[in-house]
Amino acid sequence: MMFWYDHDMNGWGWLGMSLGMIVFWGLIVTAFVLLLRTLGRPAPGGSHDSALRTPPAPPSAEQLLAERFARGEIDEEEYQRRLRVLHTAGAGPAKH
Repeated sequence: MMFWYDHDMNGWGWLGMSLGMIVFWGLIVTAFVLLLRTLGRPAPGGSHDSALRTPPAPPSAEQLLAERFARGEIDEEEYQRRLRVLHTAGAGPAKH
């Protein structure tokens, strides 16, 4: 025969043990979530820090011209003519 109530575990003991387990697992889950959030956060001064990020360089005139050609705003003849003007203007002073 087994003695189930050998250690005087009454209703309050079970309630205290149950609440203790809920608190214990709540602390474990909270610690795990905080650890994941800390590991997922970028380091200060890293590449994800928006305060230290330099703005992207504006597109060059040739890139803008190529984009207009790709969108169909200008035809190939106009693209080639403007590209020649850009290249000659970069080599020396432009004559108007």
